[in-house]
Amino acid sequence: MRKRILFSLVALMMLVMTACSSASSGNKESGGKSGDVIELNYAFFAPAGTFPAVQMEKWAEELEKRTDGKVKVNTFPGGSLLTAENMYDGVANGLADIGLSSTTYEPGRFPLLAISDMPSGYPNATVASKVIADLINEYPQDAFKDFKIITTFASEPAYIQSQQPIESLADLKGKQLRISGATTDLFKELGAAPVGMSQGEVAEALQTGIVNGYVSSREVLKDMKYAEMVKSITDYPLTVNTFVAVMNKSKYDSLPDDVKKVIDELNTEMTEFTGDYLDNYVGEVLKWSEDEHGIKHVSLKDEAKWDEISKKLQSDAVKKAEEAGLPGQEYHERLNELIEKYSQEQ
Repeated sequence: MRKRILFSLVALMMLVMTACSSASSGNKESGGKSGDVIELNYAFFAPAGTFPAVQMEKWAEELEKRTDGKVKVNTFPGGSLLTAENMYDGVANGLADIGLSSTTYEPGRFPLLAISDMPSGYPNATVASKVIADLINEYPQDAFKDFKIITTFASEPAYIQSQQPIESLADLKGKQLRISGATTDLFKELGAAPVGMSQGEVAEALQTGIVNGYVSSREVLKDMKYAEMVKSITDYPLTVNTFVAVMNKSKYDSLPDDVKKVIDELNTEMTEFTGDYLDNYVGEVLKWSEDEHGIKHVSLKDEAKWDEISKKLQSDAVKKAEEAGLPGQEYHERLNELIEKYSQEQ
């Protein structure tokens, strides 16, 4: 009798354990408490601390907070997962769930954005970010059709930052300057000798005389310690860099609706956050570079000539887009309308 009772108790315990195990497995499969953390890998090519990377960390923080820990974002700055050369393709192939890159680094792939990247009268990063985000929404880029765009923003206009003052086309002639890919044609027309290289190579190139300066938004004076190696900023706003963060479309489609909702809400918020962050930071950097390193600002003596060349190249970009069957002229007109709108709102 005792043996029969003991056997019955053991059988009952095994039945309970099996039921618990099945319930636990069911929770994991259905997104229950035991298996509800969704991990996303977010890649960026530049170092942590640069303004796009600050945006990346802020986005990750906000997504994790607003989903109550349901999502965990692993960030990979500094090209540790994907580089600028393979960022968008890497996301498309699933090597990362999310990637942030500059469309400016891929000339020819984004013909409409080539128009808005040109010198256009942007007063700062806040206006440039809002304008370009609107343009991407209103004029979807074919190269993004297989992605989910999670946010868009832009740098402030780039400025020539050099070892000797550049106050005219004559001063610029023959000067070797580090530039990003999309500005090559502009600086050839202006008479410079543009040199393509990564940001990581610029410091040594300045020290060894390979380049006389570079063209960039001005936060790099502090972020990359260039204020120790250049002495002058030419106060003429040039091109902007457009940044677009994209998610693998299949990955986005697989997410729960509440997570998608938060991602969508963050799109415009991060556009505004990044522009505002960069403008405030640039203000601090300029004061620091003047006080600590004696950086001087110079104005152009022949600004009208620079304007003429810039407008010609932008018109060429419009024409090229039209020839490709894209609404280049309409896009250009809308660009000017949005710049005026957001500049007046400041």
